[in-house]
Order: sequence, then C-alpha cells, then structure tokens
Amino acid sequence: MNTCKLKLLIAMRSELPQGFFGPREWARLNAATDIIPGFPYTDFDTVEGAKSLAEADILLAAWGTPSLTTERLARAKKLKMVAYAASSVRTVTPAEFWDASDILVTTAASAMAVPVAQFTYAAIIMCGKNVFRLRDEHRVERGTGGFGSRRGMNQPHLGNHARRIGIVGASRIGRLVIGMLTRGTCEIAVYDPFLSSDEATALGANKMELHELLAWSDVVSLHAPILQETQHMIGAAELALMADQAILINTARGWLVDHDALLAEAQSGRLRILIDTPDPEPLPTDSPFYDLPNVVLTPHIAGALGNELRALSDLAITEIERFVAGLAPLHPVIKQDLERVA
Repeated sequence: MNTCKLKLLIAMRSELPQGFFGPREWARLNAATDIIPGFPYTDFDTVEGAKSLAEADILLAAWGTPSLTTERLARAKKLKMVAYAASSVRTVTPAEFWDASDILVTTAASAMAVPVAQFTYAAIIMCGKNVFRLRDEHRVERGTGGFGSRRGMNQPHLGNHARRIGIVGASRIGRLVIGMLTRGTCEIAVYDPFLSSDEATALGANKMELHELLAWSDVVSLHAPILQETQHMIGAAELALMADQAILINTARGWLVDHDALLAEAQSGRLRILIDTPDPEPLPTDSPFYDLPNVVLTPHIAGALGNELRALSDLAITEIERFVAGLAPLHPVIKQDLERVA
C-alpha cells in the first residue's frame, strides 16, 4: 500500500457528498489521495475539525466550507491546495487568505457555467414566446379560449426571430450564452468594461455601453459579477430605458438589480421578467413578485442541480489528480483576477 499519499480533507455541507460523489468519483479520490475520515467537515474550530485541518495537504471544498481565515491557516501548516468544487471561492478564501499564503486554489466555475448558460438560453427562448404566462392562461381556460396554436399570432412582441439580445457581462456564462445565441437569427450586443470591441466581435457580438444596450435590446440577460461597483447597476433609470414588452432575465445575483425599482416596473406590466436570483433571497412570502403574471420566479435553480453536480466534482477531482501528478492546474484562481470575478 502506498503510504505516501497526500491527505485529503473534504469540507462542505453535509448533504453534498451524496450528490457530488458516486462510486467512480470515490474510486478516483481514493486512488489519488488518503481521505481523512469523518467527512464532510463544516467546522474547523472544533477539536476534531482543527486536527483534521492540520493534517490536510489538500482541501476539497464547496458550499458550506468554513472560511480559511488567518487563524485557521496558522493551523493548516501542511495545506498546499484548495480544490473548490463550485464557482466563487471568495467565501472560502477571504482577502486575508491571499495575503497570508501561497496555497494553490482551483475552481470548478467553468463547469458551473454550463448549466447556468443552458438555463439562460432556454429562458430567453421560452420567455420570448411568453410560454409561462400563456401556460397559466391556458390552464385557467382549459381549452375554452379557442385554438391554442393561434394564440399570440397577432402579437409582434412574441417570438424569437431576429430578436435583439443584450448580454450584460462577458463572464464565462455570458460568453457561453453568446455562443449559443450565435447559432440563431438574433442580433447580439454585450456590455463589459473589461472587453474590447475586437474581443466582442470575435465572440459574435457588438460591444455597447450599458445604457445603449438597454435601450436597444428586446431581451437583456445579466451575467455580471458581485463587485462593489455592480451593486444595483440596473436601477430605475436603467429599467426606464428598456422598451415596452422587453424581457429582463437575471440568473446572476439579485445584487445587480434595485428590486424596489424592478417591482415598480413589474407592477406596471410594461416589462417581462424572469428572476432566478432575487434580492433578498428568498423573497418574503408576501412579496408581490410571486403573483405578477409578467414575472417568472424560479428558486435559484439555474446552477448545477442533481446529476449536474458530478460535472463540478469531476473537474475538482481532475485538478487534484493533476496536482498529485505534478501537473499544472487547469483552472487556477489568481489573486489579481478577484478584482473582476464573482
């Protein structure tokens, strides 16, 4: 038996290992590392948690992993790698982490981006045909409204032919959505202060400033990160620029939108809206958003669910295998990148 394997600490919410790991994933982890028993850990400050953290060479982290503060890092003297099996590493690796260590950090953000982009593309198509509202009306009418396929034929704001789609944020997800949209008949614009016009053109989109994009678009989809400067970047003035019957889709974070202003627009009936990530999350039970016919609320499901979690763990395990083998990481997180990513 190989007694020189690096020790792996699994720390995440207690229900996650069942979704993340099947027989294949456990076999890969056991082949590459010596897993510290008692997982998953959610507290590094108990006697057992502190002892396990001190033993760990590699931390396999996800939602629910305790933050690696300076005090905890002082106890994690053997720690060489954090493989994050989700997207944003900010909660696990706060600012003090980057100042106090040179530990390798990898992220599964590229794997997480895929289901979000797929959900967003589907939302653009479904909202374009007003599927959810027409579904509700059809359910109430129960066939008494006439030939269903005729509904909406005299409403030019419905449909997906030659629509103008505005993407706010050329993130991993934003770029994937653009790639999916380029296969259709729509025109695409993108707003991102870090993106050049040439880069936008290469993606298949036209670069626009935010206000120009909002006024131009039939559909606006938000993919900007949570940064100080992006809080409420879509407020009353920005929403007012959008055309009547335009669609706003938020599968990013509620942080980006002033929800008081959004509610006023929603109650007017002027815009069509899909919100997967509201603010606050979840919305209060008495929120008017739940009952508005022009609003589709989904409970933060655009990201990985069910078997999609295996894509996240597969990438995290691949990063661990590469680290053990002395190979370069595929998706390292660099401190400088944190200024512009979620």
